[in-house]
Amino acid sequence: MNNKHLFTAILAILLASTVYAQVPNIEMVHVQGGQFMMGCTGKHEDCNVNEAPAHPVILSGYYIAKYEVTQELWMAVMGGKNPSKVIGDSLPVTQVSWYDAQTFIGKLNELTGKKYRLPTEAEWEFAARGGQFSHNYDFSGSNELEEVAWCKKNSGNVPHAVGTKRPNELGLYDMSGNVCEWCFDGYDTYEWNSTKILENPTGYNLSQSKVYRGGCMTSYWDVCRVSTRTPNLPNAKFNFVGFRLAMDEESK
Repeated sequence: MNNKHLFTAILAILLASTVYAQVPNIEMVHVQGGQFMMGCTGKHEDCNVNEAPAHPVILSGYYIAKYEVTQELWMAVMGGKNPSKVIGDSLPVTQVSWYDAQTFIGKLNELTGKKYRLPTEAEWEFAARGGQFSHNYDFSGSNELEEVAWCKKNSGNVPHAVGTKRPNELGLYDMSGNVCEWCFDGYDTYEWNSTKILENPTGYNLSQSKVYRGGCMTSYWDVCRVSTRTPNLPNAKFNFVGFRLAMDEESK
């Protein structure tokens, strides 16, 4: 390699390192794999039809982000105009569709050389329940919603800085309340596959709808429960919906 090509190669490495250094640290929490009952377990009398029947799911180990994607992280990767209605670096990014989340993840992976993705519904729910350390709470980390969630009763109807409520058993924040979170899956009911143990399910991938989870700053208790699920079109954008990152165990 001549000096000119060597200089070009070194410059490219330095530029890539500089771009990566500008991406805020993304704290990921390891979730040990295992089996759990997904959906409405009969503990709640007011479960929605699409939460039943509860069914056994086996998951491999994976990583999930400690916090929802913030506006600081979004802007570091995407640049341009902040899509969120309420602006603040430490607030979760909102007004992003499922497609927008996928675009962000693609650019983030190019910048970091990693393989981030959206969590599946099963991964999201298992993590929200506390994984292998679950205490079977109604909400993610507590039976008292306002301990762990910015919700209708305490938020003022606006999102708050991530990580300012109590975490759940895995050390994850805001999985109940603050903003709802897109999952990877295509939406489907649980009836068709509830008679067998599912391993690492990903929903019905031909569905026109995707799913978001967790409730938000304008939600009451019923929407913030760990099994509540809401379908919507993947191009839909709301000021109460954001997302959280996940990663395969072997990709960490």
